Amino acid sequence: MASTETTARGSAEKSNDNPKVASYLDPEKSKGAEFVWTLQATWQLVRTRLAMDSEFDQPVCKKKKLWETVADRVTANLRSAGNEDVTVKAYECDLKWRNMLATYRKNAERAKRLGSQSVHWEFFQTMHNVLGKSREDLAAQKKLNGSKLSRALPAKKFTPILPTPTLPSAPYSSRPPQDVLQLYLELQERKMNLWAQQKALEERKIDAINNLARAISNLAEENHSQLANESSG
Repeated sequence: MASTETTARGSAEKSNDNPKVASYLDPEKSKGAEFVWTLQATWQLVRTRLAMDSEFDQPVCKKKKLWETVADRVTANLRSAGNEDVTVKAYECDLKWRNMLATYRKNAERAKRLGSQSVHWEFFQTMHNVLGKSREDLAAQKKLNGSKLSRALPAKKFTPILPTPTLPSAPYSSRPPQDVLQLYLELQERKMNLWAQQKALEERKIDAINNLARAISNLAEENHSQLANESSG
């Protein structure tokens, strides 16, 4: 029994080596009396939180609801183990986990430098089996994506953009091209023809007017002669 209490006390000391961080769930309540985390309660928190790690990793999730679920499960497990008066709150679980997560990260760095045999924190291996695997999977995925990109870049064929060649300009000549000159002559000829036709039309108009004037004059003379004969008779 004494050894169990010593282990629990040692666990609490190791997990509290880091400065405490405030929980964002309920800062007002966190100012009151804190829940005393025994070794049994700490193990319940670790197992419950790690079992829900995939839910906490979702891009869109309500952390407050998840921590309330963690607190309810830890409380239920402790009460089923004989601790009837125990009630763990969501902000207490969140705060305790943050402190343990900071301790885990320090021990993970130590294990990376000196080997896992240098870490004696009892929660490390259990947490590392879940959290360490998540980090390794993420690093492997990044490495895989990087290797795919490095293989894809040399295989991709790039089409060079060549400058557009400039065409040599035609030498300038003061003489117009033959087809342009021919077109000009045809237009001039058409103008002359139109002018001749218009002139002939005007002459016809003048002749018609003269003929009409002579006809009117002759008709007037005939009428005058007829009237003169009638008056003399």
